[in-house]
Amino acid sequence: MLIVEYPRCSTCRKAKKWLDEHNIEYEDRDIIKENPQKEELKTWYEKSELPLKRFFNTSGKKYRELKLKDKIPGMTEDEQLELLATDGMLVKRPIIITEKTVLTGFKEKEWEEKLL
Repeated sequence: MLIVEYPRCSTCRKAKKWLDEHNIEYEDRDIIKENPQKEELKTWYEKSELPLKRFFNTSGKKYRELKLKDKIPGMTEDEQLELLATDGMLVKRPIIITEKTVLTGFKEKEWEEKLL
């Protein structure tokens, strides 16, 4: 299992604590040092069966600065993936990638259902 996270993010720290408490082993990846690439994001998006919008950090400063709320609806899927690959701060985190699923954000109930 891979967790893609931002070390200074309190939600990411909470998520890693939850994984540790449930004795779930994971590999850790800093989203700033190693931003997901377009093809990687596309694979995760397809595997997740989530809307692509769920991969955007909609509460982030960068998202607001770029006024993406208004721009994303007019963008193609390919353009959205390109944009996400430009800056890790645009990507919702943490992202959990397992053999079976991909989860974005930390929702304890969802994680219990999918990971335990």
